[in-house]
Amino acid sequence: MSYDVHLLDRGRIEADANFVLDGAVAATAGEQNPDLRYEEFLVWNLVIDHPEATILFDTGSHPEAGDGYWPAPLYQAFAHVDATDHDLEADLNAAGFELDDIDAVVMSHLHLDHAGGLYHFDGTDVPIYVHEREIEFAYRSAKTDSGSIAYFAPDFEHDLNWTVVEGDRQLVSGVDLLHLPGHTPGLLGTRVDRDGETLLVVGDEAYWQENYEGQSMAASLLWDNQAWKESLAYAQDLERRTDADVLLGHDVAMLDRFGDVW
Repeated sequence: MSYDVHLLDRGRIEADANFVLDGAVAATAGEQNPDLRYEEFLVWNLVIDHPEATILFDTGSHPEAGDGYWPAPLYQAFAHVDATDHDLEADLNAAGFELDDIDAVVMSHLHLDHAGGLYHFDGTDVPIYVHEREIEFAYRSAKTDSGSIAYFAPDFEHDLNWTVVEGDRQLVSGVDLLHLPGHTPGLLGTRVDRDGETLLVVGDEAYWQENYEGQSMAASLLWDNQAWKESLAYAQDLERRTDADVLLGHDVAMLDRFGDVW
């Protein structure tokens, strides 16, 4: 079966590399004040233009992230510097799609750099696929003092047609959702099989290539370190067995690796 998978460039977040590579820069006896690494991180979405459905994977940041929409401490830590230039509708249009073309949305997770475009689907019947553990944790985090600060209730408190996923499942022919807990309890990846080739979307299971090769992210980016290791081993085994191309969560190198269309 032939179909296109489009990679949408949704802009850049800038942040300290220590968040992504645990101990990337550390003081030593010989260098007690090392220079920190302030790096760029890719924000992307996928459009799977499948004969059975046009599927959007994630929705990116809210376009007003840097204009007071995101809580100031979060923006200071993870600055989506060009969010205002990357409204979801405009980026879809640039790739040749309209919002009305989207038949389903898959939320890898509900952190604010992934769920910020959900308002476009407010009041529609477009199914929003999310893992059951993710939606529970997102609401707990946003509404109580426990959980993670990276969930922002205004992103997902809309009239949305939630479709809750309990584990791995087929979405359409050749497109399977994969539960990859670790970064969050309900992180979803995707396996896409097309014309004898496989694309393995691991997303924020590995922000950068170094993470995929086993270098841990900082504790602040991991809900469960052991679960993260197990999900990584699962993804790597799947890659080996299928000779898959692997799409990582925030590595700018993905643009050169995949281009606009996989």
